[in-house]
Amino acid sequence: MSLSYSALKGATSETVRQAIRTGQYRGHTAGLCPGLLQANLVILPEDYALDFMRFCQRNPRACPLVGVSDTGVPSIEMLGHFDLRSDLPAYNAYRSGVLADSPSDISTLWRDDLVAFALGCSFTFEAALQAAGIALWHIENDTTVPMFRSAIRAKSAGPFEGPVVVSMRAVPQERLTEVQAISARFPHAHGAPVHTGDPAKIGIADLNRPDWGDPAPVPPDHVPVFWACGVTPQAAIAAARPSFCITHKPGHMLIADIPDQAEALDILDLP
Repeated sequence: MSLSYSALKGATSETVRQAIRTGQYRGHTAGLCPGLLQANLVILPEDYALDFMRFCQRNPRACPLVGVSDTGVPSIEMLGHFDLRSDLPAYNAYRSGVLADSPSDISTLWRDDLVAFALGCSFTFEAALQAAGIALWHIENDTTVPMFRSAIRAKSAGPFEGPVVVSMRAVPQERLTEVQAISARFPHAHGAPVHTGDPAKIGIADLNRPDWGDPAPVPPDHVPVFWACGVTPQAAIAAARPSFCITHKPGHMLIADIPDQAEALDILDLP
């Protein structure tokens, strides 16, 4: 039996992960488990781990590192009790930098040389925006936030390089300053926007054609606002071409067991 997104809104993380693990839910996680940290996921062979960690440290807006696993261990203890092989709704598996599959479980792909990285996610500041009464179209319409390759370049590290991927949300013009201030409170979840207004200025030709996710309208009296996005590593993976790599499928996140409030994230104490 499958469960709908609406059926899981308001459910505990334990209930949501059980639905994911048993195949009852395969959708996006935006708006689920409010108050808990959600994270992007990158899993690489140990040979690439140090360079990727450098890539995260050099690009903290796009790749805010919130947890790293031990080699071969499919969990990140500091973030909670979950199995990285089964507790995300969907994954992307890459071979030589090319997307090869999008499985719903990676147990058969797991290896003893793999290291997992959890990166902060914009779903954290989205919860704060909603709490302030700021509507988010993609959540209200059960779609995935639109994401775009931008003309902003990430700082390279070893073989990892490429564009900064950005996510877009349309914000009422009169609340723009408030939105910027709220998201800036969450540096572990991409922080303040990297661009506001004309998408062409950061190399985006058409807001109706996102590289990932679904199109979202920009109504009158709204402005498109762009944040650095945790899908940036997936673009860098295409450049690095590791023999093997697994990530979350965009929009289908790891739900952690720690609070997403800015002060709670200070306990992570990561660079």
